[in-house]
Formats: sequence, structure tokens, C-alpha cells
Amino acid sequence: MTKRDLVVRIARQTGINQQDVMNVVQLSLDTITKELAAGRGVEFRNFGVFEVMVRKPRVGRNPNAPKKTVDIPERVVVKFKPGKVMRQRVLKLDPSRI
Repeated sequence: MTKRDLVVRIARQTGINQQDVMNVVQLSLDTITKELAAGRGVEFRNFGVFEVMVRKPRVGRNPNAPKKTVDIPERVVVKFKPGKVMRQRVLKLDPSRI
């Protein structure tokens, strides 16, 4: 599903025009991004939590030249942890149908 697909689906279900829905969706995504960029987490009950975490520095290896090591520096990443409702719904999926 793309952002456009989401907008069309919400517009059909609510009767709100697509441009207004697109503005709300984009503002929501922009706000989430700004909060994460400021180092703050974002929590949506029953959906999930976005957290900003620091990944420790580590040593990596190039699979084509495994004898060479590469130092990978510490960096900040976003982690998503699904909420209870999402986790339960996804666990019900049949792996053979994906």
C-alpha cells in the first residue's frame, strides 16, 4: 500500500475529498518525522511505538573480501515495535499466502 492508496481508501470511507485527506496524512507523517528527528518517540496505542535508538559501533566485513574489516560507526536509528492489536492480527496470517 502506498500513501496514495491510503488517501483514496480514507476518502472513500469518510466522504472527505482526497486533497484534504492527503493534507492530513502528510501533516501527520511530517509531525511524526519531526518528533523522531528531535529524539522523541511516538506512540500510537494498539498500533505501535516508534523509538529513536543509538546503534553501537561494530566491525563489519565485506562478503566479497571477508579478510578486510570495516569499522561501522555508532549511529542513530528508528525502531518500530508493533502494538498488541497489530501483533495479534499479523500473527494470524498464513505464511504460505504471503
